[in-house]
Amino acid sequence: MICKSWPENLGPILCIVGARPNFMKMAPILRALAGHSPAIPSLLIHTGQHYDRDMNDRLFEDLRLPRPDINLEVGSGTHAVQTAEVMKRFEPVIDESRPSCILVVGDVNSTLACTLVGVKKGIPVAHVEAGLRSFDRGMPEEINRVLTDQVADLLYTSERSALDNLLHEGVSQARVEFVGNVMIDSLMANRELARRPADILDAAGFDGSVAASPAGYAVVTLHRPSNVDQEETLRPLLETLREASERLPLIFALHPRTRGNIERFGLGDLVAGKRIVLLPPQGYLEMLGLMSSARLVLTDSGGMQEETTALGIPCLTMRENTERPITVEQGTNTLVGRDRRAILAGVTEIVASGGKRGRIPELWDGHTAERIASHLAGWLIARIGEGAKT
Repeated sequence: MICKSWPENLGPILCIVGARPNFMKMAPILRALAGHSPAIPSLLIHTGQHYDRDMNDRLFEDLRLPRPDINLEVGSGTHAVQTAEVMKRFEPVIDESRPSCILVVGDVNSTLACTLVGVKKGIPVAHVEAGLRSFDRGMPEEINRVLTDQVADLLYTSERSALDNLLHEGVSQARVEFVGNVMIDSLMANRELARRPADILDAAGFDGSVAASPAGYAVVTLHRPSNVDQEETLRPLLETLREASERLPLIFALHPRTRGNIERFGLGDLVAGKRIVLLPPQGYLEMLGLMSSARLVLTDSGGMQEETTALGIPCLTMRENTERPITVEQGTNTLVGRDRRAILAGVTEIVASGGKRGRIPELWDGHTAERIASHLAGWLIARIGEGAKT
């Protein structure tokens, strides 16, 4: 593409973030847009879906994200209320900024809401991390993914199998571009800045020597409603984790939802004791440091399945399915569901043998954002040419 400056008749790209996983994906994209030749103007729109101010500040600082140009301050609510409120507040932003494109990432409510507003107003939408499927329509994120991919103009995929999912759903291959995993761009850019586990524990008032246990330690995160919102589900999971802590210490970063339900159901005794360290929600660099030095990770997070694969750290995912099958097929991830025997067997095997190491998948190389910026710029400029012809 030969172009010395960004065309005057192309407005900015509106880059949407709504919840924590979006920040890690958008940070390298914003840098790539600014570093592209010519520089591509963009506006960072924070919907406010993730509304913890302290955590937002830490994430923006850790990821070297610029402050949002606009914060819609939507806050919490049911899925319907939150999605509707984002749509209502986002429409005037489009009218005022007259963008050339809307760029959404991931699968949160803000992703779908901003996509719907954009396509109804005739603004092109690009979806980063398209085509991932768990095939579990009981997950709200799956609904967001499917609907966003049906109507977005450009679909950037992180693994080749995503194309098969999209073709099966009737999506034209012409709309799909395989670019790699932008989450890994953030990981590679920040790995040297990751916090030391002993320092993290010391700062939280715990004995930092836990991080130097001869058996190593496991990092635990647990937050999905299907795992933590009912006592009959949460109790056996915590009982299993307590038993796992007999094999190696657990560093458990407690999501506010999980902590609240542990208190509500009176399950605090299950996570008490020297073998389980309970931490508040951690910043990006803290979690990266904890994962990088861990013997294994126990989680129900989607992003951590990818991060552990890139780091070569065995991961046991406490879900029955995953929208990121490449982490199982090529990476370090194993699905164990909520099955006590499977979880404990996985922990025992990893402690004994080191577990799966896998390999880093294709194009998870730290340059995905650059490929997105280059392709998107060319696509938008070509649209100008097509418009001129008609």
